[in-house]
Amino acid sequence: MTLPETAPRPATTNPVLRVAPASPAAAAAYFGASLAFHADVSDVAGALADGGEPGFVVLDSRSTASWDQGHVPGAVHLPTALIPEQAEQLLDRSVPVVTYCWGPGCNGATRAALALAELGFQVKEMLGGFEYWVREGFPYETWEGPARRRADPLTAPADSDDCGC
Repeated sequence: MTLPETAPRPATTNPVLRVAPASPAAAAAYFGASLAFHADVSDVAGALADGGEPGFVVLDSRSTASWDQGHVPGAVHLPTALIPEQAEQLLDRSVPVVTYCWGPGCNGATRAALALAELGFQVKEMLGGFEYWVREGFPYETWEGPARRRADPLTAPADSDDCGC
């Protein structure tokens, strides 16, 4: 294994710089690769809201009880444990899949993405999961019907659809 190049070690060794930052080339490769594996909640919501075919399907990998509590409109419900048995029947292998679970503290979407990739599907993980979908004020569905909460100003701009990212 080849380790990435690092910049010269700075004179101070605070916790942030104790391990030197990667070289710009190594950082570009890492962050470029990261974008190939992850999708942002607001980017997913924007693509789905455009009205046309987004070019991907959203997959909720949580339990039925979690799904009933709330899910992204139009998402496919397929708990991670059932992916090996049911993915072929529910998903088109030619359409990329964006997985999500509860949120940043849950790795269910990562496990679902791995299971799908092992079956030959193109896949990305939606960062923030259902938690950030709701916190950013996007509509969702529950067993009772459509729902929506106000955007949390700590996760989304209060008076704009564009965060500037």
